[in-house]
Amino acid sequence: MKITSSRDTFDYSAIDPDTLEPADTSLFVQAVPGGFERRVANGPVKLPRALREGDTSDKPVTRQQRRERSQKHSVLFDAPGPKAMARIRVANAITVVLAVAVLALIVWRFAHPPMGENQLSWKLWEPALNARAWLSFYIPGALSTLAAAAVSIVGAVVFGFVFALGRLSHVAIIRWVSSVIIEFCRAVPVLLFMIFFWRVYAALGLSDMAAFWAVVTGLVLYNGSVVTELIRSGVGNLPLGQAEAATALGMSHMRSLMSIEIPQAVIASMPALVAQLVVVLKDTALGSIISYADLLQRSRQLGALYFNSLQTLFVAAVFYFVLCYWLTRWAQRIPEKMQSKTSGVARSRAIQPEAILDPDNITAQETASRERPFGGVPSDIPDHYHGSNAVRTRKWEGKHRHEQLKEQEHEIARERHEDRRAERDYNAQHNAHRS
Repeated sequence: MKITSSRDTFDYSAIDPDTLEPADTSLFVQAVPGGFERRVANGPVKLPRALREGDTSDKPVTRQQRRERSQKHSVLFDAPGPKAMARIRVANAITVVLAVAVLALIVWRFAHPPMGENQLSWKLWEPALNARAWLSFYIPGALSTLAAAAVSIVGAVVFGFVFALGRLSHVAIIRWVSSVIIEFCRAVPVLLFMIFFWRVYAALGLSDMAAFWAVVTGLVLYNGSVVTELIRSGVGNLPLGQAEAATALGMSHMRSLMSIEIPQAVIASMPALVAQLVVVLKDTALGSIISYADLLQRSRQLGALYFNSLQTLFVAAVFYFVLCYWLTRWAQRIPEKMQSKTSGVARSRAIQPEAILDPDNITAQETASRERPFGGVPSDIPDHYHGSNAVRTRKWEGKHRHEQLKEQEHEIARERHEDRRAERDYNAQHNAHRS
């Protein structure tokens, strides 16, 4: 949009609304076909500062200017001034200096411990980083950790879905039993579950795999109950129109949950579910208390063998960080893929001319707003089929289509019969004329 004055032409699209200032009472802006014309009159208005100062240059907006504008429009706090910015820079510099000093002090203490030898010496780090440590301790321990985490994640997801349906059920006894089980599993510590089931599986004769299944059972019970609550809260946060629409289509409550509500709740709760998967991976370290040979247990065994527990535990911590980071990055792609499959390009509605010219024609407007397949061809199935049995629409469509095909076959047979009869009449008349 252009603003024209008696002196120049100004591009209104390049005006920053924050630069508007009150103009003199002798100015006002009047709309004309070519834009806005500035004239002398009475009445206070607001004109751009650039227009008042005669600056019509089109300058690009930098990232710093955008950040300052966003801070200026923020309702949570005021934008800091020059003195506040100076204080913030001084505080940041002091914080960085203190952090570096603390880190240097920690490194110096590792190099000069009050008792024992230098913890930074290669003699202690070499047994924790050589090939034997990786092949005999770290890699087998990491595989055991991943195995327990994978089985626990699958079991927790299944457990969460099943008991989420139970907690959302309309049957009182199912809902009550599911609530008691979920609250119990959430209240009992994971380590207590592991110790209890370790004793149970050992008593049942599963001494070789007792620690593994005890770790898996404890993680499934606790994290599955958390998944249940995440799904239930996600369903509770959905608009009521989702369940009402499913009821209007004739769906049962359980089918509405499984087909409409829970899939949307899972997508909405995906960040929290991903965070819980990382918790499952980290909680496998509790299995080392019941002698499960995971990464932490293997690292402790290596540290006890060479008296370098600090070094081996540091390597294990880095290993856990890499595994959790990889799992987080992998799980973050799931919502993107799900959204790419469920999202689509919005298409404008086709509006018939009679609906545009006659705003009172409600029927034409409703018909025009309804999407038609095959470029506007009316549907073969009547639109008035909306009832409590609409969930069986596919079966009804098949039956309706079969009846239509039979009618078409009868019509074709009738037309062929009429053609043959017309041909016989023509031949008879032609023979009679020749004779």
